[in-house]
Amino acid sequence: MKLTLKIWRQKSPADKGGFQTYQVEANEHMSFLEMLDVLNEELVRRKEEPVAFEHDCREGICGTCSMVIDGQPHGPQAATTACQLHMRHYREGETIVIEPFRARAFPVIKDLVVDRSAFDRIIQAGGYISVNTGQAPDGNSLPVEKDKASLAFEAAACIGCGACVAACPNASAMLFVSAKVSHLGLLPQGEVEADARALQMVRQMDAEGFGRCSNVTACEAECPKQISVENIARLNRAYYRAAIQSDKVV
Repeated sequence: MKLTLKIWRQKSPADKGGFQTYQVEANEHMSFLEMLDVLNEELVRRKEEPVAFEHDCREGICGTCSMVIDGQPHGPQAATTACQLHMRHYREGETIVIEPFRARAFPVIKDLVVDRSAFDRIIQAGGYISVNTGQAPDGNSLPVEKDKASLAFEAAACIGCGACVAACPNASAMLFVSAKVSHLGLLPQGEVEADARALQMVRQMDAEGFGRCSNVTACEAECPKQISVENIARLNRAYYRAAIQSDKVV
């Protein structure tokens, strides 16, 4: 199938950038990233600069294939990363607009590549368990309620791709932060540091320049792992409880 691609090209963070139009011929069995590979091979043959985009596992696990396709993070297919989107969902002659995530906290590095290291710094602020538990205990020695284990597992499915930020009109990272706080805080191993974790990660999120959550819930709709906004409510409760107990100003 022949397609028209309108792709955001930006040489560097300081460059103004803009859309450029390309023609590409793709096979319906290709993934979206394989289609971009075909385009880049053609650009290289013409001695032109290939389109920069991130990828790693190409299995919907790593979250690096972050891009906005026709106005939707990761494209039109629900619960699907860009690397798992296939060209059979498009028709002959269609025009596809591809651009990077738009958020102050995710500055564009080049073309479709954005700097998502803000997420790493949020994790460093509290997304871990540091309580000394001695040697690794037997897996069944610490009972965990089935409901809590299921909720923690669902929250832990977050791959940190940033689609929630790109979908939010305020560029909020609340879904990401709440997923990380939930998957640790719901388990007994993470309860000891639960209050400090919520305070520190929210504080770092604000310092990175992410916006406020206004309950639009676009984040949940665009999340490739379907992380629930119930985690945001859980984070809010944990944050306010921790702020009151620690006499912090909210």
